[in-house]
Amino acid sequence: MPDNSRQYWPAPAKINLFLHITGQRPDGYHLLQTVFQFLDIHDQIGFEINTTGEIGSRHQYPGFNQEEDLTIRAARLLQAVSGCQQGADIELIKNLPIGGGIGGGSSDAATVLLVLNKLWKTGLTEDELAHLGLELGADVPVFVHGHACWAEGVGEEFQAIDLPEPVYLLVYPKVHVSTGQIFGARELTRNTSPIRIADFLAGHAGNDCEAMVRQQVPEVDRAMRWLEQYAPARLTGTGSCIFAAFESHEVAEQAADNMDDDWQSWVTQGHNRSLLHQMLDEVFG
Repeated sequence: MPDNSRQYWPAPAKINLFLHITGQRPDGYHLLQTVFQFLDIHDQIGFEINTTGEIGSRHQYPGFNQEEDLTIRAARLLQAVSGCQQGADIELIKNLPIGGGIGGGSSDAATVLLVLNKLWKTGLTEDELAHLGLELGADVPVFVHGHACWAEGVGEEFQAIDLPEPVYLLVYPKVHVSTGQIFGARELTRNTSPIRIADFLAGHAGNDCEAMVRQQVPEVDRAMRWLEQYAPARLTGTGSCIFAAFESHEVAEQAADNMDDDWQSWVTQGHNRSLLHQMLDEVFG
């Protein structure tokens, strides 16, 4: 249970509105085009600052390993780079599924970087924090900047974009999809022609991973066939979460009421500016 005396900060989910693979570098990294948008569902992270310099965690969840945990790694990285002598006790309340393709771990790391930069008064700029975030994961800089964006390269080249903010029904079919396995598959399409933002806005975009994920993970295919009864369904990243836009919360809730009991779902609002950045503005100005 959350400590009611502690302030908690959101680590919001994201979705990929499309995902094209346009090539592959000699080092094996894939060249991508995608658009990220944030949702109002999120993990929660609380901090207790100390003067000992120690960084520890109060959280446990399946698969948790403190040395590999991105919240701990992010705090230690910021501490090392900034020379900060303070420490922190970190509590992560995990609401987002692990391996669902909605950025939970990357978002957690970004929240730690942004909030501790304020609480420790380390004074790094947003761009400096985003550069640090790249050491933790390719998606971390997107969460650091906190605005819906068009992203290219290996995910490190992006520009803010303003999009409609619809209601989404997000479905987690409670299976894990290995991003490494999907990107490592020989038959994966890696030569999609690059498009422009105007092409995406006109609807000329898809997810190059979707066909393979649906073939390799039958439960994702089953969930997509169910959701397609109500609205055009899309895979976020390599999944396993899928989503569709609806005209209202009520209509999305009606669809969710007919969902398989084995799955988990959220009716959630799209946001161009993340909830974390909205809260940072409210608290710190």
